[in-house]
Amino acid sequence: MYKLPTLQELLEAGVHFGHQVRRNNPRMRPYIYGAKEGVSVIDLTQSEKYLKETCEFVYDLGKSGKVLLFVGTKKQAKPIVEEMAGELETPFLAERWMGGFLTNFSEIKKNIKKLKEYLEQKSKGELSKYTKKEQLLLERKMGKLQRVFVGVMDLAGVPDAIFVIDAVSDNIAVREANRLGIKVVAIADSNCDPTQIDYPVPGNDDAIKSIRILVAAIAAAYGEGKKEAGKLAEIKVKEGVKEEEKKEVKEKKGKENSEEKVLKKEAAEAKEKKETKEPEKKAK
Repeated sequence: MYKLPTLQELLEAGVHFGHQVRRNNPRMRPYIYGAKEGVSVIDLTQSEKYLKETCEFVYDLGKSGKVLLFVGTKKQAKPIVEEMAGELETPFLAERWMGGFLTNFSEIKKNIKKLKEYLEQKSKGELSKYTKKEQLLLERKMGKLQRVFVGVMDLAGVPDAIFVIDAVSDNIAVREANRLGIKVVAIADSNCDPTQIDYPVPGNDDAIKSIRILVAAIAAAYGEGKKEAGKLAEIKVKEGVKEEEKKEVKEKKGKENSEEKVLKKEAAEAKEKKETKEPEKKAK
């Protein structure tokens, strides 16, 4: 089972450090413990409480076989998102958020398809049909697309939920998800609007240690859910095989019974014929 960080671990990672008081969003007031030297101090007891709730949600998400898209495009978040989402083999966007990624996913999917076709042509050496200039332009265009879409190449449709590291810098992602009714999980720093987030985790979304400890906890919970889903699927397959085997045994038994009945019938008919012929012989 996944393990949640303790209050001490959250404290040591600097999860409690918010932004300067003047930059606070008034709606974050209930999650703020106080201020020190003009910097907001986030209430870690609430961070712990909401992290637990969020991990329960993403665990259930993974267990149900649903897709969680990781979104972290700021410098500090990018390598952490790439690493942890990559380990889970779950989709992620770490380069930049492309407008309409959720609300206009059909067009996004076309771009991903073009990119896949280009990469296939390149691997087969089929780009020689273009001029050198065309190849260069195509290389640049596809290079940009690849950097953006590297983590979503196998995403078949819009995700069931998104996990946003910074809900302010990636506010377009949050707004698109809200518009479509897609659940939003996010680290809620003192400058963000928690009312736009379904599962806010009050915490520092700027410090690398803070980002890592929170993302690691949520990723672990989702990963455990995915493992559980795999186990359940395996059990279902085994149960299906057993049912199939039972069916085969039943059919075989039925066939044997049917054959046995035929043999018995044939034997009875032969006996009856024999008994009929014997009196005829005696009469002669």
